[in-house]
Amino acid sequence: MITLRNVTLRRGAKVVLDGASATLNPGEKVGLVGRNGAGKSSLFGLLNGQLHEDSGDFSIPAHWQMAQVAQEMPETSDPATQFVIDGDTRLLSAHQEVSRAEASGDGDRMAHAYMELQDAGAHDAVARAQTLILGLGFGLHELEKPVNSFSGGWRMRLQLARALMCPSDLLLLDEPTNHLDLDALVWLEAWLKRYSGTLLVISHDREFLDAVTDVTLHINAGQLTRYGGNYSRFEDMRAEQLTLQQQAYSRQQDKIAHLQRFIDRFKAKASKAKQAQSRVKALERMEKIGPVLADADFTFEFTEPANLPNPMLAMRNVDFGYPASEHGRPAITIVREVTRSIQAGQRIGILGANGQGKSTVVKTVAHVLAPLAGQITEGKGLNIGYFAQQELDVLRPDEHPLQHMTRLARDVAADGRLQGQGVREQDLRNFLGGFQFSGDQVMQMVGSMSGGEKARLVLCMIVWQRPNLLLLDEPTNHLDLATREALSVALNEFEGTVMLVSHDRALLRAVCDEFWLVSRGGIEPFDGDLDDYQRYLLEVARQNRENQRSHNASPVASASGSGADASTAVSSTPGSQSVRGAEQRRQEAQRRQQAAEKLRPLRKALEETEKRMAQLEQEKSRLEHDLSGPMAPADMAEAGRRLKSIHDELASAENRWLELSEAIEEAAS
Repeated sequence: MITLRNVTLRRGAKVVLDGASATLNPGEKVGLVGRNGAGKSSLFGLLNGQLHEDSGDFSIPAHWQMAQVAQEMPETSDPATQFVIDGDTRLLSAHQEVSRAEASGDGDRMAHAYMELQDAGAHDAVARAQTLILGLGFGLHELEKPVNSFSGGWRMRLQLARALMCPSDLLLLDEPTNHLDLDALVWLEAWLKRYSGTLLVISHDREFLDAVTDVTLHINAGQLTRYGGNYSRFEDMRAEQLTLQQQAYSRQQDKIAHLQRFIDRFKAKASKAKQAQSRVKALERMEKIGPVLADADFTFEFTEPANLPNPMLAMRNVDFGYPASEHGRPAITIVREVTRSIQAGQRIGILGANGQGKSTVVKTVAHVLAPLAGQITEGKGLNIGYFAQQELDVLRPDEHPLQHMTRLARDVAADGRLQGQGVREQDLRNFLGGFQFSGDQVMQMVGSMSGGEKARLVLCMIVWQRPNLLLLDEPTNHLDLATREALSVALNEFEGTVMLVSHDRALLRAVCDEFWLVSRGGIEPFDGDLDDYQRYLLEVARQNRENQRSHNASPVASASGSGADASTAVSSTPGSQSVRGAEQRRQEAQRRQQAAEKLRPLRKALEETEKRMAQLEQEKSRLEHDLSGPMAPADMAEAGRRLKSIHDELASAENRWLELSEAIEEAAS
């Protein structure tokens, strides 16, 4: 197990951990949560050996194999499959030993080397690597493409696949979902649920944490607090603890005030001096309970739009893509012949895998790209607020926030929008302060800011413009959970129209009331919710696997050159009708109804199993807490026996849960 006892860890002058203690057991899946800057990545540095504790005791089993995602961008011309295979350190070592054995001419050594190579999984290494690559959203035609031919986001997916390829007892994942779309995210969740080692993951995706983790480790004010359960359970337990602490603090303050009144009243009275002195000593001995100091949560709101044109805009036979380049590259059309309108008050979630054109559509509506064909007609008074997936698309790294706001205010004033909005420097400083840019921070260069700070600056600039149409392309990539919650609340109160591209399912569920599916060169309404979309992705993934096995798949090149949608396995010509046509929706509704009848008893059994697992986890956490303190030998022995029994029952329940989950997935597909 991993053990920290009274560990102090410093980064420069900052104390990251201050006498912190925690225990992580083998096989646990742990979500590490805390505000940005609390020290989550520093704790990872301690675990992987990059940092060392300044005091206290830290131990991790010496024989454990560790895997984590390398943060550097890979620059190699190796094929994608070989790059991922090389992440299997045991297999790589076995290959090296075979080469040395063959060079030595020692027959016995060669025999042992080949046996080790077989044990390391050389026979199925290619299949394992390609399963990981395809699961993370790559197309069949990309399996042998050079690594350096992919864009940055796709190279980081290959780094993730490489980490998953490595046999490990401990897997460290720091924001693994940032470069993933929903189909790859669903696949990763399923893979991590089957992972048998100890998992420690940093993520700001609530639903991902709920799906993957069974323990939550909270880092706050230099302390580590362990909670049994996923993130939602952690929130409930922490809220309850804070409430109890505040109540205890209030009671203690009343008692202190009562004692102090007695002391003040009778300290000069000879007949009561002894009693007054005893109360002074009681106050000195009293262990003070601290008040609940609420974190300075980030909140903001969108100003009411000046007007709401209806429709906001109308698209007629529009082609979306990239124009011809000056060097002779022809125009690339990604999404074709779209005829749709966007109404005032709509809240649209845009679904589809990377490479299918979600960002291209948003960029075109935002005027970053021009339509390749057709016409986009905007309503009178349309005012667009655009959050780019790459913040630096709209930010200048060599300027500070005040410069950004000054230029924006002048541009807005120049085109006659938002009459009466203050443009004095103090007005701009006050506005930036509402987005946590105060004092010297308003003069900090954007290039030196964190991803979260850049995202807050973009939000600040959008809010200033009082838009009536929000185009948000992956706005949560660098936001912590508290800021994501603030964005969700602000969007729900926004009176205009929202078009949202995001892999954050909690945000999509909270904000959007309809979905568009961008797939195979078209856009169609998706008749269902996110659960229906996940089932659709599982069906597409199943067809992908079948096509891979039969070698009959016909790869469809991604128009953007940055990957292919899993749905390309279901071949279709560009511009053909979406999978959600009227007739197919009717047929799928019938299939869902039939499947529901089959799934009902399975889901009921799964729910009962989950409830029992939650009960066992709660009892396990209680026993572990009791065992960490002083106990009578007989009680300790009984608690140990019960803890072993719980571990056995949990293992059985988890196996049952996996069987039921697989049965449900099979029935659903």
